Amino acid sequence: MGFLIVAVAVVLIFVYNNIIDTKNILSEVNPFLKKIMEKDYEFLLRVKYGDVDLDVNALFSRRIRDGILVALVLIFLLLIMGNFNYMFALFAILAGFLVFKSGYTKLKAFNKARLKNMDTMLPYYLKSLEILVQHYTVPVALSRSIDTAPEIFRPGLRKLVAKIDEGDSSIQPYIDFANEYPVRDSMRMMRLLYRLGLGSNQDKHEQIMMFSRTVSTLQNKAREQKYAERLESMEKRTMLMLFVTGGGVLVVLFLSMTFMMGI
Repeated sequence: MGFLIVAVAVVLIFVYNNIIDTKNILSEVNPFLKKIMEKDYEFLLRVKYGDVDLDVNALFSRRIRDGILVALVLIFLLLIMGNFNYMFALFAILAGFLVFKSGYTKLKAFNKARLKNMDTMLPYYLKSLEILVQHYTVPVALSRSIDTAPEIFRPGLRKLVAKIDEGDSSIQPYIDFANEYPVRDSMRMMRLLYRLGLGSNQDKHEQIMMFSRTVSTLQNKAREQKYAERLESMEKRTMLMLFVTGGGVLVVLFLSMTFMMGI
């Protein structure tokens, strides 16, 4: 037991003082790391950090290093307290695994919140774009909408307008925008917007009316979803309050009965 405590302590000290280079160790086993890397890990990193240069392997290796260090620290503490056994060892490994996975779960939570925000904001952006389309061509309306658009859509709008300005008159820039913001009905709305840009002045009014009706439908869906989420949140809070109140009453009754029986 004493030998294990000393061995774990020495390893932790060496890692802390960079005598053992964990980066080199992890880089040597890089082919094996790629096999356990989540398939969408790189995509989620790009979503959070954008187009900046990212060393995906280094970030993934850091997650593994943190998980191993947490497991070693817990094992070391358990050895010192003299409570080390197979169950506690399993607990330490599980804690290390949870720390390793936390980096991935945080990225997924960020992406989920981002998609929810986009899903909520898109109908309102399209409504403001509808007003601009009534007075300008679609490319000009898109360009003018950038400054007043929600912050989350501005990078994609700049790319969309830049491709159109470069002479790309196909539907692909609109498709790329929809793929960058894969929320409800974004693909359909971008196709409608593209067709609106191709329409002649004679049928533009009719197309704008169809676009307007579709945007209004999306706004109604967004409101209904928002109200449903508020109602669900209130129901959860009510249930939690009932459980806490009921649990508190049971605890008080139990303590009262125990006290009376003790008397």
